[in-house]
Amino acid sequence: MTAASFRQARDFLLEHATDYDGAVAGFRWPELGEFNWALDWFDVIAAGNDAPALWIVEEDGSEQRFSFAEMARRSDQVASWLRLQGVRRGDRIVLMLGNQAELWDTILAVMKLGAVLIPATPLLGPADAAGRVARGGARHVITGSASASKFAAVDPEITRIAVGPAVDGWLDFRSAYKLDASFEPDGVTRADDMLLLYFTSGTTANPKLVEHTHASYPVGHLSTMYWIGLRPGDVHLNISSPGWAKHAWSNVFAPWNAQACVFIYNYTRFDAGRLMAEMQRCGVTSFCAPPTVWRMLIQSDLTALATPPRLVVGAGEPLNPEVIDQVNKAWGVTIRDGFGQTETTVQIANTPGRPVKPGSMGRPVPGYRIELIDPNTGAPATEGEICVALDPRPAGLMVGYHGDEALTAERMEGGYYHTGDVASRDDDGYITYVGRTDDVFKASDYRISPFELESVLIEHEAVVEAAVVPSPDPVRLAVPKAYIVLAEGWTPDEQTAEAIFTYAREHMPPYARIRRLEFTDLPKTISGKIRRVELRAAELSKRPTPDTVPPGEFKG
Repeated sequence: MTAASFRQARDFLLEHATDYDGAVAGFRWPELGEFNWALDWFDVIAAGNDAPALWIVEEDGSEQRFSFAEMARRSDQVASWLRLQGVRRGDRIVLMLGNQAELWDTILAVMKLGAVLIPATPLLGPADAAGRVARGGARHVITGSASASKFAAVDPEITRIAVGPAVDGWLDFRSAYKLDASFEPDGVTRADDMLLLYFTSGTTANPKLVEHTHASYPVGHLSTMYWIGLRPGDVHLNISSPGWAKHAWSNVFAPWNAQACVFIYNYTRFDAGRLMAEMQRCGVTSFCAPPTVWRMLIQSDLTALATPPRLVVGAGEPLNPEVIDQVNKAWGVTIRDGFGQTETTVQIANTPGRPVKPGSMGRPVPGYRIELIDPNTGAPATEGEICVALDPRPAGLMVGYHGDEALTAERMEGGYYHTGDVASRDDDGYITYVGRTDDVFKASDYRISPFELESVLIEHEAVVEAAVVPSPDPVRLAVPKAYIVLAEGWTPDEQTAEAIFTYAREHMPPYARIRRLEFTDLPKTISGKIRRVELRAAELSKRPTPDTVPPGEFKG
């Protein structure tokens, strides 16, 4: 099959943008033998195309805009130059850049060469940066000049390329743009060739190395395009740090599959007013942000954005109903949740034009068949682990965990990919997130979902963020404890604690009520996800006996 089948699949989803039932019934993943998304899709839609593909606005007001045609030309230059520096098909490259044009040039160029990307966030320290090179088996590093020192300890045989001012001993990326723009591939790319090695965010364990192909992310993100609802000509803003899978989801593949413009606003410190001002000025039509950003946005005056985006979505962690409600009141649009992982593209989502049930992630997207598997019986159930059926295998699913056949086999057991997340399904097929299998716990023999309690807590005006974990108790074995980040103007004292406990008593069932709380910052991964595993460990270390009361804890 040729790239024409990819276009056919894409066009089908665009035509059925609000026809969920028709899309689910009629969609089929394209079957591709040879396929290189950068050459066979991007360069084709870029030919003679002066529509904006990438628009970057800086904090100081400066900006850059590049058309599809310009991006195709620039990536050809970079691909030709990288080849001259010794990059060959199959070589692995650690790419650590911020949201700058060279990032997208390099992503396209590496795809054209048939090499392998290992994305890394610039927030990594020297030990983690060197670890990415070693664990990923990289032969080349491309990073900003300011981050070059983070790679001082790597093998001296590794090619070092600096983006920005010259760095002693490093190749100068700027030389790429002096070359002729023509590029010829040195062979064919198969759809199942390795393209990406992603390190997971590590919310519950050490980061795993996820392997994706030239099909699983470029083609698989047709599901993400469908969830967001992107159309040709849209201006799409996704707040995400480069180096994480969500950046590829919504800052590369989903928008460019739809022929939409990727819009970036770079800031050093989050400013909701300034962000909305740029969204207004630049005509952002589609907006995706993680829950942390949505929670900060609702602390501001949302009505400052006179022309809200047509499409608003959230991903990374489930959104609390209170956030969705406040945005709907101010903007007249509903934030639609989507669920996926580094290991997959979007699996479950509230798709455009369909009713949204409060608290629900929606239904399986076209191309994914989802079962909830009871961990005790191994059978489908109304509540259980979210599992992706492997027959037929969705295009957006990873090959596996690179270098870890045992873990891959464990996750692919019984004809399913096991996500490690728990959810429930109602009679209409809507799926509601419960929590990570590691996060759900029992108190007095009742099963407790941290997410459900956190959703109640952030409805209180004092609470910006909350994380609930089990706290050892001599009678109940465990009780729910909340770690809370307070809103501006609130004091972490007994009076504030009592106000929150009172609210909990009024809005939570007795068996699940928050019994203890502590005001503190929350431990997070570099990508911004809450590490409840650290909080659980802290609870055990603070309590050598169940009767111990650690400093700073309040009881309700």
